[in-house]
Amino acid sequence: MRKYFGTDGIRRIANTELSPELVFRVAKAGAYVLSKHTDHMPTILIGRDTRISGTLIESSMISGFLSYGANVKTLGVLPTPAVAYLTKKLNADASVVISASHNTYEFNGVKYFSNKGMKIPDSIEEEIEEVMDSDKMSELVAVNENIGISESGEELVYEYIYFIEGIFRDSLLKNANKDFKVVIDTANGATSQIAEKIFSDLGINFTIINNKPNGVNINDNCGSTHLEGLRKYVLENGYDLGIAYDGDGDRCLAIDENGDLIDGDKILAVSSKYLKENNKLSKDTIVATVMSNLGLNVYAKNNNLNLIQTKVGDRYVLEEMLENGYNIGGEQSGHIIFLDYNPTGDGILTSLMLLQIILEKKVSASKLCDIIDIYPQVLVNAKVSNDRKYDFDKDEEIVKQIKEVEEEFAGNGRVLIRTSGTEPLVRVMIEGKDQEYITKKANDIAKLIEERLK
Repeated sequence: MRKYFGTDGIRRIANTELSPELVFRVAKAGAYVLSKHTDHMPTILIGRDTRISGTLIESSMISGFLSYGANVKTLGVLPTPAVAYLTKKLNADASVVISASHNTYEFNGVKYFSNKGMKIPDSIEEEIEEVMDSDKMSELVAVNENIGISESGEELVYEYIYFIEGIFRDSLLKNANKDFKVVIDTANGATSQIAEKIFSDLGINFTIINNKPNGVNINDNCGSTHLEGLRKYVLENGYDLGIAYDGDGDRCLAIDENGDLIDGDKILAVSSKYLKENNKLSKDTIVATVMSNLGLNVYAKNNNLNLIQTKVGDRYVLEEMLENGYNIGGEQSGHIIFLDYNPTGDGILTSLMLLQIILEKKVSASKLCDIIDIYPQVLVNAKVSNDRKYDFDKDEEIVKQIKEVEEEFAGNGRVLIRTSGTEPLVRVMIEGKDQEYITKKANDIAKLIEERLK
């Protein structure tokens, strides 16, 4: 079991659990592991979201990198996918995103990307941890002219802007509809400024909300994890589409003109159909996770598409795509990977893809999503001891109750239990046709897990 890294990098309470000292060690060990096979002084990019602790963590990261001898380019506030894109384009040795994604402001985190612009694999994270807690750390000290230097690279944001705009400009200008109104919720996060510029440049009729970050309002009742305000805004103001990003900009969810959710599964269905119609869907395959809705399975089957499911985490989706040559995959939560463009979830790219499809087909957002029926789904978090959160499948009473519920479904539903990689939680997800029934069963199982794993 890894000590520091979870399913999406290291994520903890800033300045206590994620102390400057820990960040310094993560930086120094990471620079060593990620660059030990190069024959030059490594260059590492650093981007961050809008949290008040961002500059504190950034300073510690810079110190760790420079003390090893790595050079640093600071990108400032920038979405995760922009950092990933720039890492590959600039041929940097690695990059770091300082963010806790959808979590509230008191959390922060560290996510490493390789020189290919992809999240580093579990094996590399494990190697970094081994170095962090070894005597090797005392040897990783640059002296004299070998000490690294840091410089600002904030102007590099335009490289990403030009890249995104270049993908969609021709289609959006050709199918422009000034009567189609879009509202964008940037979660007071990393997309707050960049999304406004891109949508303006592309001539889209839009309004932007929750784009005034102050360090503590990131994801605060806004963004992709709190869609109530966006839904209300769409309905009360007659918008045709609402778009929501998370704090670091690698997720996108949407609200249609009727106030209904367009989640990652619907986006995967709509996008895969569009790619297939344009002969661009590699091997007629969608990659998703075990958390994807049963409705996506049915959609794929009815449209002669293959659906491959991985364990939870966009990194595992990407690994499957790379290994077998697939070009679209993602998660229900809104991490959608269009591998022809960027090797990570990209909220802005995803939203523009959805908008492009709507405008090309000249249909409403709700009509576009009619191709998939989403089964009712309930997700309940069981709060447990962090030391025991991986023990749910070892407890006989918990296993027995889960099995009983699965037998009652008789193939018309499913139960999925998984442990959070970043919090002391066990997540209980149940799908089925009866909302009231699955809600009760999910709460029953979650209550039992809490009692047994205190």
